[in-house]
Amino acid sequence: MSEIALLNAGKREQTKLANRQAILDAARTVFGELGYETATVRDIIRRTGLSVGAFYNYYRSKEEVFAALADDGARRFRPILHAEFLKAVDFESYLRGAIKAYFEFIVAEDQAWAKEEAHLADAAPYARNTPEMMAVHDEVRSAFASVMERGLAPRVDLDYLATACIAIARDVGEEMLKRDPPDAAGAADFCTGLILHGLAGVPRVVR
Repeated sequence: MSEIALLNAGKREQTKLANRQAILDAARTVFGELGYETATVRDIIRRTGLSVGAFYNYYRSKEEVFAALADDGARRFRPILHAEFLKAVDFESYLRGAIKAYFEFIVAEDQAWAKEEAHLADAAPYARNTPEMMAVHDEVRSAFASVMERGLAPRVDLDYLATACIAIARDVGEEMLKRDPPDAAGAADFCTGLILHGLAGVPRVVR
């Protein structure tokens, strides 16, 4: 391939990346302002400056756009999750650190997405099996396996444990986002206590 052809190919790839990012940025704004259920593909397209045909070169529906946004969030969270594993000294410190980091991440995401107090989590579907979200599951599973191999946690079913911890954090996180203000540290303490000790480990509410 000639140098000119390589340059042209590079420009085309840069254009594709820019267009894809423009769609995701527009979708984040539209979903935040209108809510997921109300927003349409046409609303997203209007914010991008792209043609209808150009949009459909990248995504076939708003569901695909939302999955791509979820994938982008998971991709950005993975290094944060790995950093928690590197600094943890035992299972509990990793669990609490990872969950708290996740809650802080989704609070920041919610603030970036939400407009006029409309939270994305109230209406948007949960994207479960995107590649990056599966990679987050694998990261958690790998961290748990390492902790067990070092004798710092009992040996249990890794797939069940990782799935259960992620599900608890996800659902408690959605509830946390509804509170004003959201308490990432308190929610992380609740989840950690529940996972490690059951109901007996959950902080008591003083009324």
